[in-house]
Amino acid sequence: MRRWGSTRRLGTTGRTGRRLRRATAAAACAAALAALTAVPARAQGPAHQERAPHWSLKDTGVAPDVRFRGLAAVSRDTAWVAGTLGTVLRTTDGGRTWRDVSPPGAGELQFRDVEAFDARRAVVLAIGEGEDSRVYRTADGGTTWTETFRNPDPRAFYDCVTFFDHRHGLAMSDPVEGKFRILSTRDGGRSWTVLPDTGMPPALEGEAGFAASGQCLVSSGPKDVWLATGGADRARVLHSADRGRTWTATDAPIPAGDPARGVFALAFRDRHHGLAVGGDFTPGLPSPDAAARTTDGGRGWRPAAGPPPAYRSGVAWIPHSRTAALAVGPTGTDLTTDGGRTWRTVDTGSYDTVDCTPDRGCWAAGEQGRVARLER
Repeated sequence: MRRWGSTRRLGTTGRTGRRLRRATAAAACAAALAALTAVPARAQGPAHQERAPHWSLKDTGVAPDVRFRGLAAVSRDTAWVAGTLGTVLRTTDGGRTWRDVSPPGAGELQFRDVEAFDARRAVVLAIGEGEDSRVYRTADGGTTWTETFRNPDPRAFYDCVTFFDHRHGLAMSDPVEGKFRILSTRDGGRSWTVLPDTGMPPALEGEAGFAASGQCLVSSGPKDVWLATGGADRARVLHSADRGRTWTATDAPIPAGDPARGVFALAFRDRHHGLAVGGDFTPGLPSPDAAARTTDGGRGWRPAAGPPPAYRSGVAWIPHSRTAALAVGPTGTDLTTDGGRTWRTVDTGSYDTVDCTPDRGCWAAGEQGRVARLER
């Protein structure tokens, strides 16, 4: 943890020191957000871009047909990305250099989610029907990988994975026999067990998850987890307060009624305050009302008064702010500074997923091997 010079010199420790550090971080974040929203991205000239926060593309060195929908930001320096052609990359120097740490023999797989605990330990999820859905784990920065799960059921299709801490995690599959299937680990991804579905409500006709950004299954705190759905006549968010054993379902006010519509991504800054984004991922089609928010842990969702102008597949809260978040999609990045009530487009680059870290490091990734970090 960083030691703030002024705090140490003044001798402010304990609760007073923590308050001062939080206030300092919040003030820095507020100043950065003010600069980000001062001028729309399309109007920013070179001089303004030098001093305002903006996405800075990092050269990953991969082929342009690689698409990164999996992203795990550890810090401003360290991040992992996972994508098509079995590709997994890691940086520990803020994106200046990238190491190809792809699991051997995984070139035919599509990695859609990665969860990293630090620069050495990570879990990646490959999606697909039957045995194409797999989980790999590394404990040495990707030098070696162990396949810890291969889906034996041809009816299952795993979409996302999330962890509550360094040991406990879940993965979710599209419905099998009328219910979403939940996979659980209690040893950091070394082994996995399918949970009983007695506490899972029935799936709607055509309902499924979207493996678009690794954010269709997200957690907050030691036991709360949320699952996003679409494809049915209405979009829903399912919530569990006991690490996936029992669930409740709530309708979300995001367009549905088509296999390409629904909630694609969720983000919770605590167990009460959450954001949902999505819409219709069909290129060229409008996606009105593609964002919603909750303040009661997902029991109720309210549509954004000023939603993003198009489909969005990823969303993340900005650290040290109770009201600021970023949403990304193929047509741009949007910022909210009022807890999801309204959104404003701040960048028009294509990204599929976004993630932020406690040290105010925000990363985004997407098509054509694109990875970027938010720079000040």
